[in-house]
Amino acid sequence: MDSLIDTFHIDIKLLIAQTINFAIVISVLYFFALKPLIKVMKDRTAKIEKSLEDAKKIDEKLDKTNREYKKVLADAKKEANAILEKTQEESEAKRVVMLNRAKEEIGAVISEEKVKIQQEKAKMLKEVKTELADLVIASTEKVLEKKIDSKQDREMIKKTVR
Repeated sequence: MDSLIDTFHIDIKLLIAQTINFAIVISVLYFFALKPLIKVMKDRTAKIEKSLEDAKKIDEKLDKTNREYKKVLADAKKEANAILEKTQEESEAKRVVMLNRAKEEIGAVISEEKVKIQQEKAKMLKEVKTELADLVIASTEKVLEKKIDSKQDREMIKKTVR
């Protein structure tokens, strides 16, 4: 080994001193640079994992909220349809009642008008009979007063008709 040391010109004391210096530098770097760096990286990794978990929880809550929203919306639509159907049924029932009431009122008005027409008809027939009787009496008086030929008979009928 001595020949090897002489061949490569290696100084043992210097090699030991450099090894000690190297160990000191490695120790200082480990405690003052590498250890804090590892701690910061672990903290950052923990924060990222926590953020990912929080994001996952938020997504789950959002999905749950969307499902509840859709369910409430569907329930509201069903309720609105039920109310609409009920309203349509009620309006149809009211329409039928109003239609029946209108038919009854129209029937009553028609009956009243028929009675009035029959009364007016009877009144007019009575008046016509009275006038006809007066005309017959008047024409009989004229016939009895003078003898009427066919020409005068036609004239008298025309006057009577007028």
